[in-house]
Amino acid sequence: MSLINELNYYGKNKIPFFFIISYDLTSYEIISLDKMPNNILYNINNTNNISRKLKLSIVKPDFNIYKNKFDNIISNIKKGNTYIANLTNESIINQKINLKDIYIKSNSKYNLYYKNKFVSFSPETFIKISNNIISSYPMKGTIDAAINNASEILLNNKKELAEHTMIVDLIRNDLSLVASNVTVDNFRYCEKINAGNKQLLQTSSKVSATLKNNWHENIGNIITKLLPAGSITGTPKKSTINILNNIENYNRKFYTGIWGIYDGETLDSSVLIRFIQKNNNGSYSYKSGGGITIDSNCTDEYNEMIDKVYLP
Repeated sequence: MSLINELNYYGKNKIPFFFIISYDLTSYEIISLDKMPNNILYNINNTNNISRKLKLSIVKPDFNIYKNKFDNIISNIKKGNTYIANLTNESIINQKINLKDIYIKSNSKYNLYYKNKFVSFSPETFIKISNNIISSYPMKGTIDAAINNASEILLNNKKELAEHTMIVDLIRNDLSLVASNVTVDNFRYCEKINAGNKQLLQTSSKVSATLKNNWHENIGNIITKLLPAGSITGTPKKSTINILNNIENYNRKFYTGIWGIYDGETLDSSVLIRFIQKNNNGSYSYKSGGGITIDSNCTDEYNEMIDKVYLP
């Protein structure tokens, strides 16, 4: 059974299930909630108060290699091939860690431990569906919350405004493929995110639309039409995905894919970011990135990518 047909089957029969789909949709798993194995753990809207003592020691990606990728994207922007592209990289973790321990102590909106292969503590919702309303919450724009007037600086930053606006427009277009009456309910509001020993402010928006009453039996069609997520690709989506595939030079696999829960009535899902992966050689890497536009500064984007390497 294909990904679409399997998702539709569970939805049509109102069977609560867990799902996870890779960035390129080539790998996925769908499991009935009453048959969840003990090597997959998840938590949504976790608010634990466990003290975080472990700090990550990483080998930062080579700046010159990053700059070559950055310059390549800027060149494609100038040629009109893309307007914004979400460039990601791997940072090698040079210490011993325990993925399950990181999951247990994580304090974020969406926490997932998957078969000792990776852990994600993501602040970003992919889509929510409830009462025939589908909502998406794209996140674009980050600043250290400790900076004086951080929210004003972030909200008044022209580069961040342009980047966020382009992604919101992309999400509006994506939702129009599966639903009607698309509206931007809340444009560019700030959210505070735990980032290890500091906090970040991130701007999000809420975009909603109306689904038909039979959306349950079309969950597969809805999700696959929206993937990959606009916030971790760019716009125009198809050409930007091709550009990123050529530039990034590694397989994202489940990183920047999605996971979620359908409880028989509602659906909630997350973008797989804030992501630590166990590699085949036993080492660990942290994947992070950010959106590149014509107004982006290479050093600033590189530093933002590093700032996103943290334990919440």
